[in-house]
Amino acid sequence: QVQLVESGGGSVQAGGSLRLSCTAATAAYCMAWFRQAPGKKREGVARITRDGITNYADSVKGRFTISQDNAKNTVYLEMNSLKPEDTAMYYCAARHDGCTWSIGYYSYWGQGTQVTVSS
Repeated sequence: QVQLVESGGGSVQAGGSLRLSCTAATAAYCMAWFRQAPGKKREGVARITRDGITNYADSVKGRFTISQDNAKNTVYLEMNSLKPEDTAMYYCAARHDGCTWSIGYYSYWGQGTQVTVSS
């Protein structure tokens, strides 16, 4: 079991920044951030392997940065130049195998943290 605890959501104006954190109770090979806006499907945002390989959704490239502190089993999502369309519930997910955008392959999920961007 990998328990995940997220923090760092909030409300900001467009152009602002937020930093999300996700701490896992035990190590996982892949940790990822997904988001889900009301009425929309959950979508991948960023992912990182324990080796440091990262991938981003096209919609956030150049604005979001995923990083990690392996010693703390913690992954961060630095979000800059936020847009109203970034408004969503953000979820941390983990799996023991390689990273993927396929939601069904992630066995472990956090409770979610809300990000709201106003125009």
